[in-house]
Parts: sequence; C-alpha cells; structure tokens
Amino acid sequence: MSTRPFFAARAEEIFDRWLERLLRSLGWREKVICYTGYGTTGCIRVLGRVVLIPGRAPTGIAKDVGEFVKRRGFRNFYTIPCVRTPISITVGKVEHRSVTDRGGYIDIRIHDHQLEPGLRAVTVNSRGSKRVRAEVRVMADDEGFGIISDIDDTVISTWLPRPFIAFWNSFIRDESARQSPPGMARMYQQLLAEHPGAPVVYISTGSWDTYPFLRRFLSRHRFPDGPMLLTDWGPTNTGWFRSGSAHKANTLQQLTEDLPGISWVLIGDDGQHDLDIYSTFAEVAPRYVRAIAIRRLTPTQQVLAHGSLTPLDERTTIPDIVPTVIAPDGRGLLAGIQAALLERPQHRQNGHPDAERGLDAQAPQTDV
Repeated sequence: MSTRPFFAARAEEIFDRWLERLLRSLGWREKVICYTGYGTTGCIRVLGRVVLIPGRAPTGIAKDVGEFVKRRGFRNFYTIPCVRTPISITVGKVEHRSVTDRGGYIDIRIHDHQLEPGLRAVTVNSRGSKRVRAEVRVMADDEGFGIISDIDDTVISTWLPRPFIAFWNSFIRDESARQSPPGMARMYQQLLAEHPGAPVVYISTGSWDTYPFLRRFLSRHRFPDGPMLLTDWGPTNTGWFRSGSAHKANTLQQLTEDLPGISWVLIGDDGQHDLDIYSTFAEVAPRYVRAIAIRRLTPTQQVLAHGSLTPLDERTTIPDIVPTVIAPDGRGLLAGIQAALLERPQHRQNGHPDAERGLDAQAPQTDV
C-alpha cells in the first residue's frame, strides 16, 4: 500500500506553494498567528500558524483597529499558508527550532521548559516575521480535574441549518446573531470555581480560521478562557474531507497523553455524535472520565443541526461505567454534574442504578 498522501492533499500543497511564491514576489510578508497552548510542568504544546499578509495595509482601512479585526467576509476563511516554513520558539532563554506543516500550522511539543504552573507565555517567530507572544496554560502536577467541551450547539446556538452556518460566518458581519444556550456559561464558571486551577479545553470540527471569532464569543458570553483544538478544512492525507467524529476521538486520546493526571467532565450535545464519541472513549479509558454531560436539543434544533427530529447518536443505551447527565440547559446540567461527581465513588464500587439510565436532569430553561 502506498504511503504517499492522498492526491488532493498533494495538489493542494503544490498550489499553495505556487501561490506563496507569487505573493512573496509581490511583497507579501510572513505573519505568525498564535493559538493558546497547554501542557504540564514536563511538556508543553505550542500551537499556531504562519501565513502571508499584504506588505502594506490596504487603503481605506478603518481607524478603529478593533472593528477592522472583527470584519467579516470570505477573506477570513481563506488564508495563504507558509508551507513548511522554519520557525523559532523561545521559552525563557532557550530557542527551539522547527518547521510548519503543509498547511502552515505550528504544533510543537517542548520538554524540560522550566515554566511554572499557570498561564505562561513563549515567543514564536519565523524568518520573515516579528516575534509574537503565544500563551500556554501549564497545569500543576497535582491537578486532577478538567472540562472538555464541544462548541457548536453546546456553547453556541446558531438557529440556522448546519449547511448554512459556514455561509453565515463568512458573509454576515453581525456576530450577535449567534447566542449562548441558557445557563451554560454559568455552569462552566461554577464547576471551575469548585476546582480552582482546573483547565477547560474546547474541541470542535470547525476551522482554525474561526478561532478569533470563537475567542471573542467566549469572552463576550463570559465562558472561561481555555485552549481550543479546531481542525483544518480541506483534503487530508487519506481523503477529500476530514471526519469530525475522528477528529474529536483523536483529540480526546491526545489529551490523555498530554495531560495524563486529569480526569475529565465531557460536555457536548445530542445534535451530532457527542454521546457516542464520549461513551466509547469512557469505555476504553474510564479513568480519564468523571462524567458525561449532554445538552438535549429541541426537535427544532435537531432539524437545524442535521435535518432530523431525533438525535443522531447511534447508542440506544447509556454506558454504566461513568455517570451520564442529560438536560436541556446549563442549569439542569450543572445540578446533574454536581450530583454525579459526589456519587462517583458509589458508581465505581456498587454500580449505582442511575448510571445505567443516565441522570436525566430536566430543568426549566433560564437565562444566564
């Protein structure tokens, strides 16, 4: 069997290299975009991307830089990557060298970094760019609690058919059309208040190009800040499109390897396959899962999410290996999660009956 990447991926790289050479000849320059990374006192993961931007600012630029950054449009969803470009990451006084991948992405693990627990900073630059500050959340060695959260339909409600979401994000300027489900932000705040220093990691099949918007959305709706692990749209090494379920499953596995001391509360919704993904993960790695929390969508939201009145999850039974909470909003989920965390030792030892049917916390929807 051939080990060469899928032909579409090879064609995309050839095109990107050609376009990169052309734009460099026209004076475009490199820019480093940094995403929040994470890690432990032994190893950190630094995330980012190197892209090309025009050499001079476009004419007629708005005086309000913040407004310009928030500009919507198709340009936000197509960037010119710097393919396999050398980069330098400086941690303290130590410089580490690497290269971007074929999409211009930076995904580097650095051992023996000497950073203390907390939100820390490293600097990243390419040969043709300025140094940029990259945040890295370093977990304490004794941290044992964390939250992994889906994004779409879990922390963001769009009220649009899923095929139209990309169009909406690309061409509609007003971001206020996307709202947060009731009580979800408060739930995250309360869980982290009960576990100071614990991390929250957001995972999504959305494009990395949506990262600035998502950061603004989470901040505006008072969700805790945390690393986001998104994906790169387009051909992969094995096919035309990426599998969203595979991305989430692989990310869960990756987090257990990077943060082996943490046991997670997994939060998602029943509009896609979150329950199936989380339950499968809990079955193969139960010690890394404290509880599963699923936001139940209304029939209308189910139709908008995938075109059917019923959830897409293939599971008809809830595994009894970890407590599972199902509720329509953050208030109900919080009550169920808190009860599940208190009862977890009983679940492990005696097989609590609620674990078999799930802790179905039905609470009225309330605003944050």
